[in-house]
Amino acid sequence: MKIEQVASHTDFITRAGNSGKVFLMLHKSDSVQSDCAIHNLEQAAGSASGVKIFAADVSTVKDIHPVYGITTVPSLLTFTDGRLTGIVKGCQESDYYSAMTENALYRSSATREGEPARRVTVYSTPTCSWCNTLKSWLRQNKIQYTDIDVSRDQHAAEELVKRTGQQGVPQTDINGEVVVGFNQPRLKELLGL
Repeated sequence: MKIEQVASHTDFITRAGNSGKVFLMLHKSDSVQSDCAIHNLEQAAGSASGVKIFAADVSTVKDIHPVYGITTVPSLLTFTDGRLTGIVKGCQESDYYSAMTENALYRSSATREGEPARRVTVYSTPTCSWCNTLKSWLRQNKIQYTDIDVSRDQHAAEELVKRTGQQGVPQTDINGEVVVGFNQPRLKELLGL
């Protein structure tokens, strides 16, 4: 998979569409951090297929970052079904970007015929053993999910605390219902397993 450059917000919206998972890297040319982020994302994109990944240089494309309130680059924006669902700032390791794009490929096989797939977002940290257990359990059950590392995404961490009043992880958002911890019975109920 190749990262596609976009020339404007309209270009991005047109090419991204309104279904599935889409990534947009906002970067600035001749910036060490941005060069690092683009390089690592390109490595991750090389192993991803079926995922839409775009990039825009804010030096020349000036109409995207104000729309999403982005004030620092590099920033990787994640969109789900046309909605902004996550922002990861700074340069991350290629493995981190790979995990994000791989998670975009999981599809829920636990839904009944004709029922839409559930939107599942896991808020976690890399050092949290219960987070890793939860994500492994979701993969075993073929549940598509988005993983947001709150140790690297301060905005997401603040939003999570505002929303749930909880700082601990893992927290799993399933179509707007939040499950704190690895509560299998509640997860199974919300996921229809």
